[in-house]
Amino acid sequence: MPGGRLTQQERQQITSGLADGLAYAEIARRLGRPTSTVTREVMRNGGPGAYRADLAHHATERRARRRVRAAPGPPAPPRPADGRDTDALRAYEETFAAIFTQSGLPRMAARTLAGLYTTDAGSLTAVEIARRLQVSPGSVSKAVAFLDSQGLIRRERDERRRERYVVDDDVLYQSVMASARSTAHLGEVARQGVPILGPGTPAAARLENIARFVDFVSQSIARAADQAREILHTKPV
Repeated sequence: MPGGRLTQQERQQITSGLADGLAYAEIARRLGRPTSTVTREVMRNGGPGAYRADLAHHATERRARRRVRAAPGPPAPPRPADGRDTDALRAYEETFAAIFTQSGLPRMAARTLAGLYTTDAGSLTAVEIARRLQVSPGSVSKAVAFLDSQGLIRRERDERRRERYVVDDDVLYQSVMASARSTAHLGEVARQGVPILGPGTPAAARLENIARFVDFVSQSIARAADQAREILHTKPV
């Protein structure tokens, strides 16, 4: 039934749909399910590249058994009554977090970053993040420490002296510029090998080509970031 749990047969259809390159919306239409249900199912079970019907079915059964055995905890905090589709928002946050994970972020850091980007304020305290993600404060502490070390968030103190974690245009700009500097450093190190290997040798030529390539890329990224920052910081009419 559309409102009940996914069956194993439906999960097999999801696997087939992903293999055929179908969008989540099309798979959901064929199942008679909301798109958010299919999106959430796939992202909870490895993402589009690793989803397997049998593994997903067993994992869901294990989660259900754990919920039955676990003592009842406090109810999940209600989402703001802002007119948004709660299921669609949660599914989108999972999709957004999966993209960050695929780019190399740890899972909890990715979920934290996605949660911050999808808040209207663009900032949360550690307690608010823990409530939003329904995880322990310790998990949040590790996640924000990692994000801060990578320049992906900024720390601020609010009027109540609470530490808040912020994402905004400037944080994104600084992160891109840090990436450009890291790329430029690769070029510098590559060029240091040219005199060691001997100018004119194939190995030295290879390193020189690497240096020229990453010089061009890093400079292009920095210029594009400066231009984008100027546009983004211009208030729309």
